[in-house]
Amino acid sequence: MHGPPLVAWLLVVLGAATGAYCLSRTRRGCPGTGPDVRRMARAEALMGMGMAVMAVPVSVLDPPQWAAAAFGLVFGAAAVRALLLARHGAHHLHHAVGAGAMVYMAVAMAEAGTAGAAGGTAHAGHAQAGTPAATGLLLAYFALYVLAAGVRLVSAPATVTATGSVAAGGVVPVAHAPELASACRVSMAIGMFAMLLTL
Repeated sequence: MHGPPLVAWLLVVLGAATGAYCLSRTRRGCPGTGPDVRRMARAEALMGMGMAVMAVPVSVLDPPQWAAAAFGLVFGAAAVRALLLARHGAHHLHHAVGAGAMVYMAVAMAEAGTAGAAGGTAHAGHAQAGTPAATGLLLAYFALYVLAAGVRLVSAPATVTATGSVAAGGVVPVAHAPELASACRVSMAIGMFAMLLTL
């Protein structure tokens, strides 16, 4: 990833932490995790881990030429899968947009690297990546998502005790509280916004 190394490493930590948490929510037998919740958690874990790998600074790990194609295949498949599942819930549309944004960033960074190596429009050590219109639309989407989800998260009436979060079905351990899952989604959207800014 281009941009300041400190920002890149913060995005690596954010993506890895949220990905690991979402991965922990995929286990069977966890309170409040039915099949649909585990399916969403798997998609979010993939997104978080993919963001972490993509955010590693280029000065530390210069991705091979095939990396963009690998990201494109993995996240393209994730986007198609999310679109197919969209009839079960609107949250799958968000996953499709996120996966599509990952494909866009991988292709844009690969093109910028090729243009920079060929003496294209490089400036200050990295080439312009992506198209301003597409980047702007994705930035607007993730900014609006963060604001809307953040307002819902803050205004949600939740009672958290020492033993866990009180939900409709009883007490859910804090680690599996729906509010924590929502906070992870907001964190990943903020991370996606920051990654798009560095294009």
